[in-house]
Amino acid sequence: MSSNHLLDPDLRPLFEQLPPFRFDDAMLSDPSLLAPMRRMVGEMLGANRPPPRADVQRSARLIPGPDGSKLRVEIVRPLASGSIRPAILHIHGGGFVMGAPGDNAATHEQYAGELGAVVVSVDYRLAPETPHPGPVEDCYAALSWLYEHAGELGVDRARIAVSGESAGGGLAAALALVTRDRAEIPLVFQHLVFPALDDRTASEAEPSPYVGEFAWTRDANCFAWRALLGFAPGAGEVSPYAAPARAGDLSRLPPAFIACGSLDLFAEENMTYARRLVRAGVPTELHIYPGAPHGFMMVADAPVTRAFTAASMAALARALA
Repeated sequence: MSSNHLLDPDLRPLFEQLPPFRFDDAMLSDPSLLAPMRRMVGEMLGANRPPPRADVQRSARLIPGPDGSKLRVEIVRPLASGSIRPAILHIHGGGFVMGAPGDNAATHEQYAGELGAVVVSVDYRLAPETPHPGPVEDCYAALSWLYEHAGELGVDRARIAVSGESAGGGLAAALALVTRDRAEIPLVFQHLVFPALDDRTASEAEPSPYVGEFAWTRDANCFAWRALLGFAPGAGEVSPYAAPARAGDLSRLPPAFIACGSLDLFAEENMTYARRLVRAGVPTELHIYPGAPHGFMMVADAPVTRAFTAASMAALARALA
């Protein structure tokens, strides 16, 4: 059943001509076959990137990763002088199999320039080359480095948030669970933008008829979860550190912001997770944007994108104040 008639008119010109991601099983056994798609995504996002802001400074570093490996992070800081600043650990999207910190360069600069935050974005290892728990452990290593080097970075350890979109939003939610359970680093906020939270969405017998037609489809989602987990999604035993919706206990997590489009494949799992957070006593803000598919913010001047950006920035500003 088509959801085309529900698509926001301001988003229609892009999403009607945006080709779906096409993955196949050969890419799981030979990840080098993913290289052209990874380049295409990077080039597409780079082409739409606005000019760099003049009020922030960008740098990159290699930091200790899990098991003695090296992990690359990108750092964006405000140029304005100031006191100790809040920090955001940002985790990029890309279906667990694509993406890089630079894809979100404009967002990082906005967070630094308008919120006065130090933004650290982690270049975590991708699936299927590195399945779970590699990606979330990379994210935890980056968070640990940020926390341990707070003084050097000018960061207030009591004001660190995690943020991410899509697969990055799922990893951010998973990181919040890991951080709660290890009890080593306090988090003040989890900022989740159409997060991939539940592997079972890829295997539902009766999926919602009006989601997943544009940008990120059910087939693409199934491939992504197979790449991350190493087996078919929907199996009985899946770690909540891979699929946060699998967690039995959501209590004692940091306050959450969740935003998703109504035509996004993840809409129902996002609403369910928000409801469970509320029932667990976690302060939670949920936004569902009518007529918006996955990745709708690519149309930067659409009213729905402006509404999302205003709500997102306001939530982060309150959390980091």
